[in-house]
Amino acid sequence: MKLGQVASAARRIFSARLVYGEPVERDGTIVIPAAAVFGGGGGGGDDTGALPVREGAGFGVLARPVGAFVVRDGVVTWVPAVDVTRLGLAAALGVVALAKIFAKRG
Repeated sequence: MKLGQVASAARRIFSARLVYGEPVERDGTIVIPAAAVFGGGGGGGDDTGALPVREGAGFGVLARPVGAFVVRDGVVTWVPAVDVTRLGLAAALGVVALAKIFAKRG
């Protein structure tokens, strides 16, 4: 794949469609899911004209849900996604930190 092709593919991937999912309508309520998207890439090549031609490129994307916009009766509200794993990890780290503090005072 040529560098220009990689850049074109990256433009297609890094779009609002990746951040906002397709709206879902049910019983007069519309839900539009949203995600946080992080990504990056790079590439390079050898322009000396020597064979074999050496060039390469790559990119990566990380997306995670953050919530949804809910449209009901003409009113838009934001409903955040709850990441139970992240909350549990934060609680566990908090307990460990408190245990260490009390152990030092002990």
